[in-house]
Amino acid sequence: MLISMNGMNRRACLLLLLSCAPLWAKFPTDFESPLTTIAFGSCNQHNLPQPLWAVIDAQQPDLWIWAGDNIYGDTEDMTILKEKYDAQFNQPDYATFRKTTPVLGTWDDHDYGANDAGHWYPMKAESSVLALDFYETPTDDPRRQHEGIYGSYVFGPEGKRVRVILIDDRYFAGQPKTPGSDLLGDAQWAWLQQELLASKAQINLIVTGIQFLSEQHLHEKWANYPPSRAGLLNFIRENQIPGVVFLSGDRHLHEISIKSDAETIYPLIDVTSSGLTHYWKNFPGEDNHYRSGPIYSGLAFGLIELDWDAQPATLTAKIVNQSGITENVLSLPIGALRDTSPSRK
Repeated sequence: MLISMNGMNRRACLLLLLSCAPLWAKFPTDFESPLTTIAFGSCNQHNLPQPLWAVIDAQQPDLWIWAGDNIYGDTEDMTILKEKYDAQFNQPDYATFRKTTPVLGTWDDHDYGANDAGHWYPMKAESSVLALDFYETPTDDPRRQHEGIYGSYVFGPEGKRVRVILIDDRYFAGQPKTPGSDLLGDAQWAWLQQELLASKAQINLIVTGIQFLSEQHLHEKWANYPPSRAGLLNFIRENQIPGVVFLSGDRHLHEISIKSDAETIYPLIDVTSSGLTHYWKNFPGEDNHYRSGPIYSGLAFGLIELDWDAQPATLTAKIVNQSGITENVLSLPIGALRDTSPSRK
């Protein structure tokens, strides 16, 4: 028997509430509300236990960002690659999570299709379609209109605005550590410049599968492409682009890097979170002269918190483990992420 409630039965009331609820599920639909909590992570084996989704959900993120190696495809067979994407898409805990949390993402090498692969991977066009399908990217989205999966999305009103810039570090990448070799390709580089110059956002969040700042380790990184890394550093400095924060993955570890020197006009931050299902056990340690706080080697995810109402408004970057405990944190005023030198005013 249905119990009436002010002339309406419970079922009708519930349906009304659901019909009025904001539809943030899956691909983002609300670009007007300010982002306050952004969660991200990388290195996710579709067939391993995934204990982090409930922990991430407890943070009530406004947005989840895949930062690469979202599955371990490692194949030129698109049937196999799709099966792995489908397995992750339907993984029970992730399926529950994505129904209430909007999702964006970019890739790195393993979900692209091959370890350390660049422009020479023969199935990159077909792989692009599968990746964008996995993120539930609309059919008319600009990311589906060009080669590569780079793209940009703007959230929030004036004064509380975040631009999420998703880098494709695979489709156009040349051979690393080769003189003059490029990571982005001409079209993506021109697009990135235009996005940054046109941005009116307080935070320009650049998501890239490999680390941007760290340059001393021997693994994949932007520093393996010196012209690309120096070019972006110079562009940010010379054009006084405010609010740039990097999010990265790949490393099977978690750390926060911060660079403040002659190449920068304000502190540049790179938050690396890598290890949603597996991590570098018995990590031997490595140098990173930009590191802030400790390395964490364990299952964890990254978190960017934006307190727009604080005086001053504040950005806080965190690494959060599978117990919901913060392993590393860096907080600074959003206003500090811009050129404040008197000579440039």
